[in-house]
Amino acid sequence: MFSPMPIMLAERQVPLQRARLRGGEKARLDSGRISEDLPLSFTVGTKDGNLHSHLSRTLKFVPPTKQQPDFSIYKKNFEMEQQGDMGERPEVPAARRQADCGEVRGEPRDAWHSPSPSAITPSLLTLSLSSRSVNNFLMTGPKAYLIYSSSVAAGAQSGIEECKFQFAWDRWNCPERALQLSSHGGLRSANRETAFVHAISSAGVMYTLTRNCSLGDFDNCGCDDSRNGQLGGQGWLWGGCSDNVGFGEAISKQFVDALETGQDARAAMNLHNNEAGRKAVKGTMKRTCKCHGVSGSCTTQTCWLQLPEFREVGTYLKERYHKALKVDLLQGAGNSAASRGAIAETFSSISKKELVHLEDSPDYCLENKTLGLLGTEGRECLKRGKALSKWEKRSCRRLCGDCGLAVEERRAEMVSSCNCKFHWCCAVRCEQCRKRVTKYFCVRKEKRERSGAE
Repeated sequence: MFSPMPIMLAERQVPLQRARLRGGEKARLDSGRISEDLPLSFTVGTKDGNLHSHLSRTLKFVPPTKQQPDFSIYKKNFEMEQQGDMGERPEVPAARRQADCGEVRGEPRDAWHSPSPSAITPSLLTLSLSSRSVNNFLMTGPKAYLIYSSSVAAGAQSGIEECKFQFAWDRWNCPERALQLSSHGGLRSANRETAFVHAISSAGVMYTLTRNCSLGDFDNCGCDDSRNGQLGGQGWLWGGCSDNVGFGEAISKQFVDALETGQDARAAMNLHNNEAGRKAVKGTMKRTCKCHGVSGSCTTQTCWLQLPEFREVGTYLKERYHKALKVDLLQGAGNSAASRGAIAETFSSISKKELVHLEDSPDYCLENKTLGLLGTEGRECLKRGKALSKWEKRSCRRLCGDCGLAVEERRAEMVSSCNCKFHWCCAVRCEQCRKRVTKYFCVRKEKRERSGAE
């Protein structure tokens, strides 16, 4: 059995904590270095045996100045280990071991051993997956990272989309600037909104990994049948194919929590909220049952657990957001052993289901360029509609009136598909229908008065 292999993505010129998670356009960084404070996405692909990280938005690249890590030997070793052929494995040159794994002190190591944390050079951005037996199948190192990375990326994106949905009609509407998953170098706040971002992102990654496991996307994962045959309650037994949340939880924890490298109160807060997101997925699982008996009777039932719609997880976390707990720590608590002990003790006393924050939220009504806040001026709000919730119907008062702004009514024309018909064979053709709609926006009162006078 072998130890975990650190996964090296690229050299860096900025700290890992300054890389932010964002969606949007993606460009490829071919084993080069990150030259600025750039948002780093989870997306990782392969080409010609090398890792390629994907970054979003505007980038500047610094060409690599030395030979980048070559994972071809590691890939060969993993394949041989999986097939049980442990005979002659390729030799890894000492120079490559140093380049790929950092300077190793003490006795020599080869590609089957990972260096200690102190042996990894600071010029490498590393993500180490610990050895973990998942459904009796060991999956570590670069191979594990590549297998799960697309699901991690999709899960993080679903978390972002759910955040935007849940806060669409709030003063803070989950702007992209807020979508950062590390505690340092650019994260300016530790408020309840930051807590929600961490929780929903962690939940999205766990949810997607669990779902993809159930769909058979991973060879090493399947149904959770560990309780099958056991009595679950009066008149029912565990059976069927439960979604394997244990798998999703274990792998998501390795990926998401690895982004948090700090040891101060802010890092502890982020890790706590990551865990709260995973607890939300487990807490919203639904029990589904099937009846068994003669002539359709329901003498006994077999039941299993299924994932809910992710919207339910988002709604659950939004409720937790409104009840988030503020943690008051002594001013100046830092990285000393005593401070870390006090921080750990404080957070361990709080339920893992609760969202926590350290700071109060700023006034989101007002524009604040320093904090990257746009304010609510110019935001659209809702007033009428049978399908609107109470929260949505009150959005104009919340975004406009309570922020000292007026509501301006605007007429607009919408074009949508209508009168769609199926034509044999095989196409659906629709007409383009136009209709006038009324929309409402927040504007300054003096601006509205001027437009009314004109």
